[in-house]
Amino acid sequence: MSAADTGSIRVASPVGRWVVLTTVLGSSMAMLDSTVINVALPRIGEDLDTDLAALQWTVNAYMLTLAGLILLGGALGDRYGRRRVFVVGVVWFALASLLCGLAPNAAVLIAARALQGVGGALLTPGSLALIQASFHPDDRARAVGLWSGFGGVGAAVGPFVGGWLVDGPGWRWVFLLNLPLAAICVPVALRHVPESRDPAAHGRFDVLGAVLGALALAGVTYALIEAPGRGASPLVIGAAVGGVLLGAAFVRVERRRPDPMLPPSIFSSRLFTAVNVVTFCVYAALGGFFFLTAIQLQVVAGYSALGAGTALLPTTVLMLLFSASAGDLGRRIGPRIPLTVGPLLAAAGMLLMLRVGPGASVGSYLSEVLPAVLVLGLGMVTFVAPLTATVLGAVDVGRAGLASGINNAAARAAGLIAVAALPLLAGMGPEAYRDADEFAATFRRAMPMCAGLLVAGAAVAWWTVRTAPAGARGTRPECQVHCGVVAPPLEPEHEPPARAGA
Repeated sequence: MSAADTGSIRVASPVGRWVVLTTVLGSSMAMLDSTVINVALPRIGEDLDTDLAALQWTVNAYMLTLAGLILLGGALGDRYGRRRVFVVGVVWFALASLLCGLAPNAAVLIAARALQGVGGALLTPGSLALIQASFHPDDRARAVGLWSGFGGVGAAVGPFVGGWLVDGPGWRWVFLLNLPLAAICVPVALRHVPESRDPAAHGRFDVLGAVLGALALAGVTYALIEAPGRGASPLVIGAAVGGVLLGAAFVRVERRRPDPMLPPSIFSSRLFTAVNVVTFCVYAALGGFFFLTAIQLQVVAGYSALGAGTALLPTTVLMLLFSASAGDLGRRIGPRIPLTVGPLLAAAGMLLMLRVGPGASVGSYLSEVLPAVLVLGLGMVTFVAPLTATVLGAVDVGRAGLASGINNAAARAAGLIAVAALPLLAGMGPEAYRDADEFAATFRRAMPMCAGLLVAGAAVAWWTVRTAPAGARGTRPECQVHCGVVAPPLEPEHEPPARAGA
């Protein structure tokens, strides 16, 4: 299929189904590895004899490179072809997964996880940008809903699959699982997915901005993770201060460069800016929740790895059944209500998890864990697809890769900071995951913090996102700045696209 055919594909067509399948497979690899690792952490810690900080780095090394480089990944796709960069990312990710599965110690595992994040930074924005650029405008909301739903399933099913693998062949197979997925995804993408790119993307790539952003996140993350064990040591304080200064330098560089990775002009849309703030709040809460809950169920409640993964399976079922419908609903009624109600429901679900303590058991699942997971799942169904569709609807199609990269960077950076900060804020020591009573006490302090982040996200959505009246659906995008309308993106000739991360 030629590039000229992009932007006209229908979801119900054979090509449309192939595009959805390919993008879901690719993004599910990244989604799986951001969640599947959680149920494997206690076994990894035992097998490799590591402390809590090493387990946090096992999660955050991946999130760090993913969040730091994902904007550059989106820009590469816009310039050189979204399908091409997506395929390179899938192959890279698979090779790094193989290294994770063969890692002899924690240091190699953490380094391999960082390499996985590089592959994820290439494939993740490409998957969503391919959908936005390939489908007819009338079908984009439904396609994004399908992508969000099935991709969300990939994230939610991770704990179940991870538990089954950890209790069976071992935790290393959590990573080796990516190899057959990549073997399916790559040939399907090359054969069935049309290539697309932004013809206006030009200039030099902002490598300096990418390096500064990644180093800023690394400094802050290091300080947060190492503070419980090292205290206010010069190294910890230096990392924190250095991270903040590097972050300020990143902002300064992006404002001054003629071809920035993160063009400040894209934030002229109030809707785009607000929804990214909501994204940061809700994904920080979700990242912290899944990281801590998988350990809580095993260390405190006595679940096996498979039991802990299965306990979270209802979120998978809800995402599978209702995410596409939630995307359509958000398109009809506007994003304000879903982006307000969804986080509040998820917050309630997290607070219900406080009933799971040292006295819990697998037999009490129906009364203690299931209600919390169901309410959390309903909240995720309500906001995930409308959140994604709203972000992309706020920008021109030519900026699809950039917008996708920014939104993904916000989500991954949020999870990164949450996993690093929550143990510190909740008072977890380096060996907390080995002691049921200590971990239970800190879990009770952490869950209200996660719920508070969701409430903050709901408040931002309520006050900044406005539902368009029935007759305003055709409003031009510049009106989004003032009234928050999610309008069909302008054609490139009506609004000059940014140099997407050049």
